[in-house]
This record gives sequence, structure tokens and C-alpha cells, in this order.
Amino acid sequence: MKYGIIGAGAMGVRYGVMLQENAGVDVDFVETWEPNINKIREQGGVSVARDHQNRRVVPINIYRPEEYQGHPDVWIVFKKQMQLADELDRDESARIFHDDQYVFSAMNGMGHFEKIAKYFPKDHIICGTAMIATRMDGPADVDFMGAEGDEVMHMARYTNERPDATTQAVFDDFTKAKLGPVFADDWKGMCMSKVVFNAVTNTLCTMFEMQMGQFIEYPGVREMSRQLFDEAYDACERAGIYLIPTRQEQVDSVITVSKEYKYHYPSMYQDFSKGRPTEVDYINGYIAKIGREHDYICRTHEFVVHEVHMAEMMRKYHQPQENVADTNAEKVRV
Repeated sequence: MKYGIIGAGAMGVRYGVMLQENAGVDVDFVETWEPNINKIREQGGVSVARDHQNRRVVPINIYRPEEYQGHPDVWIVFKKQMQLADELDRDESARIFHDDQYVFSAMNGMGHFEKIAKYFPKDHIICGTAMIATRMDGPADVDFMGAEGDEVMHMARYTNERPDATTQAVFDDFTKAKLGPVFADDWKGMCMSKVVFNAVTNTLCTMFEMQMGQFIEYPGVREMSRQLFDEAYDACERAGIYLIPTRQEQVDSVITVSKEYKYHYPSMYQDFSKGRPTEVDYINGYIAKIGREHDYICRTHEFVVHEVHMAEMMRKYHQPQENVADTNAEKVRV
């Protein structure tokens, strides 16, 4: 199988590099962020470390959409929710999409599969989620967080049908790449399970500019998590969406995952700290939207959305804590 990665950011690089190096498959990257393209070409690849250690330059093939002449079997899409529609329009205009291709995405938030379905048949879309922490500290500068073998992700077809031959082949390549794939039966329940988790860790860590390990030092974390999870589960159940973990399992996972990635700033904070818009409208805001559509008001999630946007506004008065690679030995993950 040949893969094309749309978006050479933190997660796009992680999937592409692990597929190249561990599964031994051909991978091309299609990128529109000019500083990233230029840096990768200048240094002969992307600079990759794991937990701030063993940094090296990994050669990759990178193209602007208008330059790309390849024909991958599967596209892997990792863009920010706010950028996706424009990205897909540019890619379509460059004629890089073809009727026989499949597409996989494990982006944060919700709303992206509806956009992707405008360009690909529904039975060619593979939905995913990834409990895989990755940082991008600058153009062509990526840090894989967590020990190798800790990666866990889920995947399901957009039609909720059983895996066909191509989906199974993607699963097999992800397994060889050591990305830890697990099949799920229902894509909405699978994806909302990750959205609901991110609605706690990503959002609260961003508002208070905390690493995940600092977040769980607060003794009220379980209570805060349970309040947000209960609203989210109530909204989803009214919409006929049933999540993979139980409510209690979600609460417990906040602690266990935050311990595993205790020095990690969630992706929402990585955007926040660099002055970019956050994806809170596609995470807490999406949960609130589902609630409103089914006569249930997620008051805490709606309030949290306002709080994050207020924090974004406050960046004009003071700069967020700089999100750079940790330099103190005691901060390196062990």
C-alpha cells in the first residue's frame, strides 16, 4: 500500500514516519504551510525526537498540492478543523484525489468526516481516533511523546460496515507501523469517546496553561471530569450515540493518561501558546451542539467554550507560557 499524508504537522509526521520506518511502505506528504515545506527541504527531512531524546533528521518526500503527481492508495488527513475545508478545496483543485482512493483521518474534534465525504465515497472513508501524544515545536521539528509501543488508536468504517480488503490492509500496515490499531463497530461512538476525553484534558489544561501531570495534581480533577463527562454522555445518549468506555472508565482514564504523558501539553494548548485559534468549538462546542439538538443543555461545556475564547482574547494582554522542549533533566519523561 502507498500512503499520502495531507498535513505534515505533528500527527501527520508521526503516522508517516512510523509507516515508513516500521511498516516499510511508501509515503508522500502533501503540505501547504510554506515554512514547514521550506525547512524540510532545507534540512533534508523532518527533525524527529522521542521524549526529547535521540533527535534525528528523517528524509521524507514533501510536495505542495499543485506539485504532486503521485497516486497513493490511501490518503491520511491530519489538519486543524478550522483549516480542513480550504485544504480539501485546494487539494481537489490540484486534482490529487481519485475515485479509487481511500481516506483515513484521526483528527481531534468532530465535523471533519462530513467535509471529507464531499470528496470521497462514504464506503472509502475510514474514521479513526488516536490516543497518541505528539508535539510540533516549530517547522519540521516534531517530538513523539511516550515510549514506543504505547501507541493506541481506533478505526472504523464511515458506513459502520465490516472491514473490507483495503480497510484490513490499512489496519495491517498500522499494526506493522506499531501504531496500535483496534477495530471499532461504530464510528460515532468511537470518535465521540475521544472528543469527550479531550473536552476535559485539552480544554482545562489550555485554560490554565498546564501540562497534563500538573493538571492531575489538583485534588478536584475527578469531580470536575465527572461533571463534564456526565453532561457529554447525557447529550450523546439522547442523540443515540453510545461511547466505548463507561463514564467511570473515562474519569479513570484522565488520571492514567495524564500520568503517562505528565510533561505533555495537549494539542489545544500547543495552538493556544502559538497564538492560533483553538479547536474548542469542535470539541466542547460540538458536545454542546449535540445537546441543544436533542433538547439538553450542556451548561458546563457551553461555559467552558466561552472561557477558552476569553483566554484566547487575553493573549493580547500577556503571552502564554512558552511551549518549548523541556531542557531540565528532571523534566524528561522516565
